[in-house]
Amino acid sequence: MSLQTVADVPLLVSSANSSSERRVSPSWTIAHFKTRLEPITGVPASCQQLSLRLGSQDPIAISAADEEQTQLAAFPLQPLAELIVGDTRPPAARTDFSDLSSVTKYEMPSAEYETRTDSVLAWKRTQKLGRFDPDAPTIEEQKIRASEREIEERGLTLNARVRLLPESDARRGTVSYTGLVPEIPGIGFWVGVTLDEPTGKNDGTVKGKRYFECGNNCGVFVRPERCEAGNFPPLDLGDEDMEEL
Repeated sequence: MSLQTVADVPLLVSSANSSSERRVSPSWTIAHFKTRLEPITGVPASCQQLSLRLGSQDPIAISAADEEQTQLAAFPLQPLAELIVGDTRPPAARTDFSDLSSVTKYEMPSAEYETRTDSVLAWKRTQKLGRFDPDAPTIEEQKIRASEREIEERGLTLNARVRLLPESDARRGTVSYTGLVPEIPGIGFWVGVTLDEPTGKNDGTVKGKRYFECGNNCGVFVRPERCEAGNFPPLDLGDEDMEEL
């Protein structure tokens, strides 16, 4: 005569702070099962309220008058059924393991991190990457290159027709210069525009240095992002002027 052992059943164990698949032996008592669930769910065995959900059916309570003797085999365990572990303690007495606000966080001092040899920073230093690259461009050079790319991407070539942004500005003109203008504060490329109307600030010169030729007050220097290239013909302001007169 041979004895057959009951096969374990995989269940999906879920609680307020955990969710995992566990193999359960139908020969375990309810009391023993609760002791095994305590370190998994964080709910004390004496405060656990167990229920079993099979598919879309209503949960079945797993409880008995004598939980020390009642085995799990007395309940319809099915593979991958959901075992729900409730907590009967008042909310204020429960531990929220997902709340990390009260957990003391360690922050390594910058000076100590700089001296470590097993850090990402040390690896970058060895590989001469980032700020450790002797050929890496400076922040000023990066800004200049970025503004140069902006001009290229926007199609702001010489003699291109543009209108100034925002659209409420309404002024239109022709690109007459692109490049650095050291006389103007700020880093990066500028776009010199010959405006269709004398509503600018200069004649293509800045502090006595000429960058392009245009009529008096027909020149303006703007950043690339303030220009939109396109087929923008000169505005006909004749009728508008007549009305104002």
